[in-house]
Amino acid sequence: MTAADVARVVDGALSGDSDVVITGEVHTDSRLVGVGDVFFAMPGTQTDGHLFATAAVDAGAALVVAERELDLAVPVVVVPSSLDALWALAHDVVARVRAGGGLQVIAVTGSNGKTTTKNMLRAILSEAGETVAPQGSFNNEVGAPFSMLRVTPSTGFLVVEMGADALGEIHQMVTRLVMPDVAIVLKVGMAHIGMFGGREAIFRAKSELVRDLPAEAIAILNHDDDRVSAMADLTAARVRWFGIEAPTGPEDWAAEGVRIGLDGTSFTLSHGELRRDVRLRIIGEHHVYNALAALAAADAVGVGIEQAVPALEALPLAERWRMEIVEGAEGVTIINDAYNASPDSMAAALRTLAELTRGRHRAIAVLGHMAELGDWSAEEHDRVGRQAVKLNIDKLVVVGAAAKAMYLAAQHEGSWGDEAAYVESADAAYDLLHGLLQPGDVVLVKSSNSAGLRLLGDRLAGR
Repeated sequence: MTAADVARVVDGALSGDSDVVITGEVHTDSRLVGVGDVFFAMPGTQTDGHLFATAAVDAGAALVVAERELDLAVPVVVVPSSLDALWALAHDVVARVRAGGGLQVIAVTGSNGKTTTKNMLRAILSEAGETVAPQGSFNNEVGAPFSMLRVTPSTGFLVVEMGADALGEIHQMVTRLVMPDVAIVLKVGMAHIGMFGGREAIFRAKSELVRDLPAEAIAILNHDDDRVSAMADLTAARVRWFGIEAPTGPEDWAAEGVRIGLDGTSFTLSHGELRRDVRLRIIGEHHVYNALAALAAADAVGVGIEQAVPALEALPLAERWRMEIVEGAEGVTIINDAYNASPDSMAAALRTLAELTRGRHRAIAVLGHMAELGDWSAEEHDRVGRQAVKLNIDKLVVVGAAAKAMYLAAQHEGSWGDEAAYVESADAAYDLLHGLLQPGDVVLVKSSNSAGLRLLGDRLAGR
């Protein structure tokens, strides 16, 4: 595209050479800009991208999109909103590639599991063709279009991770950014419930992905989640189910005989008349759901089981600090899952720890707070503490004042004395655990990112 093309697409006022050709990528961070790139100067809460426009040009930017006039040595497109312009450009680029034929779009949403499922899809689809999927958790109003702008005329598959902090955001992504060919809804849980104001609002937000789908699209829904399964009545798309208790129709995907060990998670895949053993290198029953969703979506875009299952089995882990197993010193195993936490993912991680260790290893849970729960925070932290007791976790270490309700609930639920401990900081937790851990122990470190316990997990692992 030329500078004039970009200006037309984003409905902006162009100054400078209209014939300049964009040969690079799109960036909002001037430190990442290279020769031929487009730099979007976006105002933010911490700083203002306009302050770094000159640095972007010095690094090789061929065009700058900004919200005010700038005196630069390259063309500048001035728009009322750089975010709206980013969305418009992403929509146009994907539409151009789609018009050329061959590009299929898969969208993923859910309270938990989006990033893992996206990574699984990337691993599977990359075996069949050029695949674009977000790096990390690029699923918000900036991350989603930013990822979409990486497509090329030879891209066969685009995976879009759709997160939301409020009602209407996913609807806007579907109607203004990209209409998916295949849409996955994983779970309606408690993540970000403080921002939504209730689980029913989360249901409405996640269902936005399937409400707008046309009849020729495919909706892949979690049969085992009552709220997700209810979305079948809200969409015109064809519905395919997945789940451990899913139906076994010819287009449905189910798992039987789930087995969890420190070396991974195994199950028998059931799809129509097919039965096939699958062995994931990542641990946790909740990842079986992610794998089933990814297999169903891959099948929907023409990538068969014979190609998909080996790609899944080769995937080492979801993301750094997501159920990441590290062998620490003196035979201690660390499960570092402290990148994100919600009541549902906390419960899943504790169940996995209990299953891994029962009768074989000592189970130690090091837990920090779960963020963005609002009025539900005290109740949900209390619930986690009680669950740790019911699962017979050998030692619970609660870190930080925001999570203290876990410790108090554990003390109240059982006849625990020294089995539960509370410390104020990650440093204090490290000191406590340093004198506590024994060979063979399995230690789960779990919290929201803001609690900072992922670094404690690294430290315990000797990193």
